[in-house]
Amino acid sequence: MDRNRQRADTVFVGGKVFTGTSDAPVEAAVAVGGGRILAVADESDVRLLVDAATEVVDLAGGLLVPGFQDAHVHPAVAGVQMLGCDLSAEHSVDGYLAVVAAYAAAHPEAPWIRGGGWSMDVFPGGTPTRAMLDAVVPDRPVLLGNRDGHGAWVNTRALRLAGVDAHTPDPVDGRIEREPDGAPAGTLQEGAVDLVARHVPIATADEAHAGLLAAQEHLFSLGVTSWQDAMIGSFPGNPDNFDVYLRAAREGSLRARVVGALWWDRERGLEQIPELEERRRTGRAGRFNATSVKIMQDGIAENFTAGMLEPYLDGCGCATGNSGLSFIDPELLRDAVRLLDGSGFQLHFHALGDRAVREVLDALEAARAANGANDNRHHLAHLQVVHPDDIPRFARVGAAANIQALWAAHEPQMDELTIPFLGPERAALQYPFGDLKRAGARLVAGSDWSVSSPNPLWGIHVAVNRIAPDENTGAHGAGEPVAPFFPEQALTLAEALTAYTAGSAWANHLDAVTGTVEEGKYADLVVLDRNPFDLPAAEIAETRVSRTYIDGEQVYAAKD
Repeated sequence: MDRNRQRADTVFVGGKVFTGTSDAPVEAAVAVGGGRILAVADESDVRLLVDAATEVVDLAGGLLVPGFQDAHVHPAVAGVQMLGCDLSAEHSVDGYLAVVAAYAAAHPEAPWIRGGGWSMDVFPGGTPTRAMLDAVVPDRPVLLGNRDGHGAWVNTRALRLAGVDAHTPDPVDGRIEREPDGAPAGTLQEGAVDLVARHVPIATADEAHAGLLAAQEHLFSLGVTSWQDAMIGSFPGNPDNFDVYLRAAREGSLRARVVGALWWDRERGLEQIPELEERRRTGRAGRFNATSVKIMQDGIAENFTAGMLEPYLDGCGCATGNSGLSFIDPELLRDAVRLLDGSGFQLHFHALGDRAVREVLDALEAARAANGANDNRHHLAHLQVVHPDDIPRFARVGAAANIQALWAAHEPQMDELTIPFLGPERAALQYPFGDLKRAGARLVAGSDWSVSSPNPLWGIHVAVNRIAPDENTGAHGAGEPVAPFFPEQALTLAEALTAYTAGSAWANHLDAVTGTVEEGKYADLVVLDRNPFDLPAAEIAETRVSRTYIDGEQVYAAKD
C-alpha cells in the first residue's frame, strides 16, 4: 500500500476488531476508502491515512465486525406485513384482537383485513378460532398468517367467500382444523391456507416495494448488510417479489446484497426447470441475483407436518398414524436436485424433520454421484430434528447447515406444542449445532424473519447459551431459572458470529468480497456498542448495533 497516495474516507479506532480470520478479536484500527477496506493495522499506521476529510469513528471500546448476512429470510413478505395488520408485537389473544379491531377501524375502505404475525403458543392447541375474529370483524373477511408462515387464522366471512365449509376436503399438502361437526374452525394449515388466500386481493406493486424498503431499513438497524431471500415467486396476498426486487435493484434503492432463492412449485414437476433457468437469466440487476432455488420438503413440527422417520405421539404419549408430510416425492426430489445441480443452481432446502433431512441428503448424494463435486454451495435450513446417522453426511456431500439459532431454546411453542409430541428421545435430537460443527459441517445462519426476530445478536446469544434472550430471569415464573436447551449443542461466540458473517457470505457466494474484515474486501461493517467477548455469555443479547456501513457508506446510525 502506497501510504503517500491513499487516503481514507473513514477510519475506525478505539476498539477491537473481529476480523473473522481468527477466533478472537484483535487490537487494530481499520481504514476504509473507495468502498473497500484499505488497512487493518495498528492505529498509528492507520492514522497515516487520515487527512482533513477523513471521518474518524471512535469505537469507544466497542467491537467492529463484518456486516451480518442472513442466509434465510423473507424481507419482501415481512415488509408488507409490517405495513399491514401486524400482530408481531403482541403475544396474547386480547392483544391480537385489539390490533385487528384497531386496524379494521383505521381502514374502513379495505375489502379484506390481511396481515399476520401471531404465535401458535398463545392459543390452546395452537389453533385460534373464527369466532374470536368474528367478534371484532364480523362484516369483512380476515386472513392473518401465523408467525411461522405455515398456517393462517381466518374469520367466518373469509371462509364463506372462499366456499370452504364442512364438505371441503383437506388438500393433500395441508389441513383444515375443524369443529366437532366438521365445519372449519378458523385455522388453516400449510396448503389449506391457499383455499382462502387465493381470494385475497393481491398487494399492489407499490405496497410491496414500500414493504421491501421498510424491511431493508429494519435489517440495516440490526447490522444485516446482505441476505438470501428464501422465497422468490408469487404468493397469495403478494405480487411476485421477483419483480419487486428487480425494481428496487434497478432504481438503486436496494442497497443490500441479495441472493434470491426461486420458489420450486411443489404442485408441478421437472417441466418448470426451463422457467427457473430463464428467471435466473433475467433475475440479475444491481445487487440482486436470483441464482438459487428453494425447495420446501416438509412442514413444521408444531402442526405435525414436518417429515419424521417415526410417527408423532398423541397427548397420551402413544404413537399416532401421522409421520408428517413430504411435499415432494423422494424420487422426484432426486431427479429435480440432479438436474438443478447440473444446471448450476444453488439449492436452498427447507428440511425440518429427520425424514425430510434424510430425503434431501439422499438427493444431494445422488446428484454428486451423477454430476461430480462443484461449487454450487447447497444448504439445508431449519434442521430441527436430525438423525445422528445423518450428521456426518453434511460434510460428505458438501452441504451447509443453515441454522435458525433463535429457535433452539425452551419457550412455550417448544415445551407445549413440540416436545410432548416428539417424545424425550427424539426431542433431544433438536437443533444439533454442536454436533454438526464437530462433524465438519459448514454452518451458515439465518433468521427466517418474519417467522422470528431478524436480530443476529439474539440468534448468536441463543446459539451460545441455548436460552432465549428474554428468559434469562426465568419466563416460567418470577426468579425461576430456565434450563438451557440441550447445552451440549451450544456453539462458542466465535463460531456463532462466524456463521452469521463469513458462513453466510459463503452461502451467498460473497465470501471473496465480504464476510471478513480484510484488506481489499468491501467495507460492509457493523459497529457494536460493546465487545461481547468481554462480557458474560448471558449478556450477549444486550449488545446493540451502533452503526452499519455498506461499501463504507453509513446506512444506519443509532440515535443517542
